[in-house]
Amino acid sequence: MATWNLDKAHSELEFKVKHMMISNVKGQFQDFDVTVDSSSADLSQAQVNVEIKTNSVTTKNEPRDQHLRGEEFFNSSTFPDITFKSTEISKIDEHEFSLLGDLTIKGVTKPAVFTAAFGGVAKDPWGNQKAGYSVYGKINRQDFGLTWNAALETGGVMVSEEVKFHADVQFVLAQ
Repeated sequence: MATWNLDKAHSELEFKVKHMMISNVKGQFQDFDVTVDSSSADLSQAQVNVEIKTNSVTTKNEPRDQHLRGEEFFNSSTFPDITFKSTEISKIDEHEFSLLGDLTIKGVTKPAVFTAAFGGVAKDPWGNQKAGYSVYGKINRQDFGLTWNAALETGGVMVSEEVKFHADVQFVLAQ
């Protein structure tokens, strides 16, 4: 069994949520780590572990970022990490996998499913074996205690319950 470590310089984790029911606001987590323990770059027999630092959330708006780190959302001082631990990985086709696992946000653990699209394997100019994936999925934020919202005069709410995630990640095979 080999370990594939996240190449942080070539990876990003983004999310988007509908704002005022008319547009999307995007953000990202700047501090996260992923390890994949597998006998190959093929995920079907792997164990995937993700750790995201909640205080690294950024939406390019500091007041909003502080609100997201505060008690009404992530409560980063009490719940510094979001984690995902795979429990089952199924091959959808030659290049896509379904990742089922336990997602923990704000102390609440629920099953979650994400899709990983395999980009391929290559050696970099220094001889390091690399593998790339695009991962995407969605959750209902209220399932994890992220319940803050505000009603709008026109009907609807300020922030959608659905949050979509997208990550482009590159891994390097541990030596």
